[in-house]
Amino acid sequence: MKNSDLFSKFILNIVLVLSICFSVNYCYAQQTAAPDSTGQTNEFELLTQRLVQDGFDQEKTKALFDNESVCFDPDGVSLFFIHSESSLNYDQFSSPKSIANARNYMVTHKESLDNAQEEFSVDKTIITAILMVETRLGTYLGNRTVINTLSTMAALADKALAERVWGAISDNKKPERTTFDKKVDRKSRWGYEELKALISYSNREGIDPVAIKGSYAGAMGIPQFMPSNALTLARDGNKDGRVDLFDHEDAIFSVANYLKHHGWKSGLSRQRQHKVLFKYNHSNYYVDALLKISDKLK
Repeated sequence: MKNSDLFSKFILNIVLVLSICFSVNYCYAQQTAAPDSTGQTNEFELLTQRLVQDGFDQEKTKALFDNESVCFDPDGVSLFFIHSESSLNYDQFSSPKSIANARNYMVTHKESLDNAQEEFSVDKTIITAILMVETRLGTYLGNRTVINTLSTMAALADKALAERVWGAISDNKKPERTTFDKKVDRKSRWGYEELKALISYSNREGIDPVAIKGSYAGAMGIPQFMPSNALTLARDGNKDGRVDLFDHEDAIFSVANYLKHHGWKSGLSRQRQHKVLFKYNHSNYYVDALLKISDKLK
């Protein structure tokens, strides 16, 4: 065989190999945005890959997002973009009935509240006020699947998925499109960090993340902690070796530790108290409600 023939054959083989590689990569790229074998679109395929790249176990992560209960939730997440603190009726929490319930709660959980107040130097009336406003003292914990909320939020880096959330907002409640787009960009990054914290917290505590219910924003438990705070600031109040935010003792100690972490201490001025409480929820309406409840409980 002539050298020229050998060279031509060599070039042909290279072209063939490159063509095969291109085809495989192209099909893989299409598959990430295409329906799976059941005909359902897997919106979390790229998110799963990202988590694995960030060090989460590949098999466990894939199994988590293959769970039929884990799904893209545009309707739930759309609430995040129309919520307004100023529209909430905070006066309901300082009504005679609510204050009576709070007093009963303080009697029922007196030991835990006293211990938390002593250990963290946080007024037990403030702890009670937070639990009252957040979940009516643990009686309303939210009914959204937290992992769906956070996964959906994290996946909004995909513009097509963000468009589905935009479409889920009723026309009469839609914000300005530029406002929505800016919030999507910011909250998709925030959602991804909270999703990682949720998985890490669940793994540490031996909890099924799919079973955790919470608010439309992904807050969970009696104190409505975001997963990042659950992972770093929540505390084991009942000393059973686990941090369970659905347990009242753990919730009480967790709130106290959170406030201490952000600067609460004995003898704080009213202005400084306001600044610390603002860290819990960035709303002046919220903080004013907490201080009003606390005053009534003293």
